Amino acid sequence: MASEELQKDLEEVKVLLEKATRKRIRDALTAEKSKIETEIKNKMQQKSQKKAELLDNEKPAAVVAPITTGYTVKISNYGWDQSDKFVKIYITLTGVHQVPTENVQVHFTERSFDLLVKNLNGKSYSMIVNNLLKPISVEGSSKKVKTDTVLILCRKKVENTRWDYLTQVEKECKEKEKPSYDTETDPSEGLMNVLKKIYEDGDDDMKRTINKAWVESREKQAKGDTEF
Repeated sequence: MASEELQKDLEEVKVLLEKATRKRIRDALTAEKSKIETEIKNKMQQKSQKKAELLDNEKPAAVVAPITTGYTVKISNYGWDQSDKFVKIYITLTGVHQVPTENVQVHFTERSFDLLVKNLNGKSYSMIVNNLLKPISVEGSSKKVKTDTVLILCRKKVENTRWDYLTQVEKECKEKEKPSYDTETDPSEGLMNVLKKIYEDGDDDMKRTINKAWVESREKQAKGDTEF
């Protein structure tokens, strides 16, 4: 769903939350509010990441390379797969095998890792991955530097388990998207279902509030349709 539509949903939920007095209603609205805010945050992060990539690609190599030893590039492109014992992350960095071994540093925790490559072609490169899908063994994890590639080996704490996603955030984002792809329904249907349930459980004041919000929402959409 577009960020603008999500923002409209968020504002509508906030209005209803201010009016709600029953605990069940407030809890349901608060949960929906958190869900929408998380989705907005994820979309904003994706936009920022794409913008950073575009800006980085537009910089002429002749200008950047000689003078930017302190400049750190965030790594966003990588590949990963897994075996029974390891989750393997592949990062392509041209010339990384030529830098000193101590310039390639990886720090692991049970649910994260961060990579820092220092002074590669006048730049440093960093990659931080938090909220791994499942716990890893810090002691059993390691890194390998190959030709133009850094391989990060995250040792699974529980072997012979399959990771469907690399991170918990990726899992949540993909699962939110599934209904939109699996059924030809309006992406805002989830919010509508929540509002319908609240309407059914609410008192007369809450029903009037929701009715008013729906009418105003439809009027705004109708005006928007006629303008285009």
